[in-house]
Amino acid sequence: MKTHSVLLGTLLAVGLIVPASQAQQKESPPVKLTMIAMNLYAVLDGSGARGGAFVGDSAVLLIDAKMDQRSVNQTIAEVKKITDKPIKYLINTHSDGDHVRGNQFFPATVTFIAHENCRKDFFLAGRDGAASEWNKPELLPFVPSVTFRDRMDLYLGSKELELWYFGVGHTTGDIVVFFPAEKTAFIGDQAFVTRPQLIHSYKGGNSFEHVKTLTKMLSTLDADKFYSGHEEVLDRAAIRKHIEEMTAMQEKVKALAAQGKTLADLKGQFKEGEARLIESIYQEVSKPQVR
Repeated sequence: MKTHSVLLGTLLAVGLIVPASQAQQKESPPVKLTMIAMNLYAVLDGSGARGGAFVGDSAVLLIDAKMDQRSVNQTIAEVKKITDKPIKYLINTHSDGDHVRGNQFFPATVTFIAHENCRKDFFLAGRDGAASEWNKPELLPFVPSVTFRDRMDLYLGSKELELWYFGVGHTTGDIVVFFPAEKTAFIGDQAFVTRPQLIHSYKGGNSFEHVKTLTKMLSTLDADKFYSGHEEVLDRAAIRKHIEEMTAMQEKVKALAAQGKTLADLKGQFKEGEARLIESIYQEVSKPQVR
């Protein structure tokens, strides 16, 4: 038995035996494009969040970038199946790695666009305090070089789309990419409905501002369909329900905090998966920001 244990340890050390948890991991399904309107596609699967693709008169615009070179190569190959026009623009809806890490694997001819706060977030330390890889000089060409503050209109020939910034929420730099003719919006991570909403406090995100931001989005845009980075397509009713659920959660946290409950006490009053969101709300309630 001792000999077998030593042999097993040796094999593990040199990588000849793969731990079961690693062996069971499966590669992500290959990237695919699904048409949702004329010239407009959802970019699904692969490694990273869901995104979009828009075919203009002479060029292609992508929304978000996946996470690794394999998925980026698959995205490029899928685009080539529907058009011979080059990918000219890529919009990052915000700075999370599953939306932006793939930037570095696109051709240098691609122009990256984002909100000005999103560009700043590229260089922030991670949640664990580790330095951002985007501080490497060789990656600078793949950081958004075109930014805006409140709104930007883009024209791909006769094709029009709008970039909107409605305020702080998931982070300080989340935007909405709106296609007015199609009444369709790509919203990144601004609405999770099948799992708890992520609020990245370390990037300046704020749950109360999140509610205000989504409310402003609904009152401003004449959109019927909302494509999220991690959900099936949402309608206006789903966004309103999300706002109501977030508000109810905030009110419950405020009431419990007012009773002197600690963060540990609060977490016991909610579902296990909601712990991170509850912590963000609790911190906001304990140290209110100017709203």
